[in-house]
Amino acid sequence: MTGMTSSARPHLNRRLAAFGTTIFAEMSALAVATGSINLGQGFPDTDGPEEVREAAVRALRDGRGNQYPPGPGVPELRTAIAAHQRHRYGLSYDPDTEVLVTAGATEAIAAALLALVEPGDEVVALEPYYDSYAASIAMAGGRRVPVTLRPHYEGGAGFRLDLDELRSAVTDRTRLLLINTPHNPTGTVLTRAELAAIAELAVERDLLVVTDEVYEHLVFDDAAHLPLATFPGMRERTVTIGSAGKTFSFTGWKVGWVTAAAELVGAVRAVKQFLTYVSSGPFQYAVAEALALPDSYFEEFRRGMLVRRDILAEGLTAAGFEVFRPAGTYFITTDIRPLGEKDGFAFCRALPERAGVVAIPNAVFYDDREAGAPFVRFAFCKREDVLREAAERLRGM
Repeated sequence: MTGMTSSARPHLNRRLAAFGTTIFAEMSALAVATGSINLGQGFPDTDGPEEVREAAVRALRDGRGNQYPPGPGVPELRTAIAAHQRHRYGLSYDPDTEVLVTAGATEAIAAALLALVEPGDEVVALEPYYDSYAASIAMAGGRRVPVTLRPHYEGGAGFRLDLDELRSAVTDRTRLLLINTPHNPTGTVLTRAELAAIAELAVERDLLVVTDEVYEHLVFDDAAHLPLATFPGMRERTVTIGSAGKTFSFTGWKVGWVTAAAELVGAVRAVKQFLTYVSSGPFQYAVAEALALPDSYFEEFRRGMLVRRDILAEGLTAAGFEVFRPAGTYFITTDIRPLGEKDGFAFCRALPERAGVVAIPNAVFYDDREAGAPFVRFAFCKREDVLREAAERLRGM
């Protein structure tokens, strides 16, 4: 008698069937194959501060973190995170019960959503969104409800949130708002008025909020980063996510964190312990020292990225793109329709051969692929000479 098999059933479960190889892997492989400048994936092409790197080496040599660190993160880093939140924003967190270290912000997002979302719960997220949001909501069995940031072309205004649309998206099944500011990929920084309205809605409807603030130190021009947890009624219902990779240019270390009320951190930690349990032991000590760097470091870092933003923005404009100059992050979103193009996927797949540059089609960040079709994202966290060379190549395509 022949036994029954499940070979006809797909190996990947239904919740994740729509999530295959990420566009970042595809485009980075294309960059290598064609020798192109990779402005697709958001990682710097130079390391961060030498003293922070040496702190990691010192931790390795001193045997700190070479074995399993504490599950919530090493005390030195949790204390440094709490001190950073207090110094920068006046937010007070107990490092023992209200701070959790994670394997980068991506694990923090996944652990938070797996902890706080039941199957069938609705999660309202700002679209376009970082691709792990959709996958994490799916793993939790939640239902993703997008609220789309709309492009405004007048005066380089960028993408903006429609607060009426956000309010209309909330139903009796809504459990959580997933907010990202500064916003990847659009570069939008939510204003005080927008954040106040989000806070009012969350309190009124008794919603939890997960807020991804990994680009907190990259805001430009007149924009200011205002943590949602600082608004009335929000500290006790907000899970704030931060990351060392974006602020200190050590993305490979994968050190992120969560700050929230003890009950929320306890829930996220309960999930996190069954994902990675712990990670990045020696790097945690180094990041603790990094967070204690003087304010001048953070301002110099911001100024350096502002110069890079303007180099790439001017180059893209000269090449014929419609450019949405970002108020935050290290990404620029462009509209390719002035170039006679309308399909971002086709454009990005052809761009390495046409110009020797790699970018990312924004449509991958949308549920409504048509809404994102004409938009393409470029990263400017690269050396100035690399950005100038990329701009020159794009002008010649």
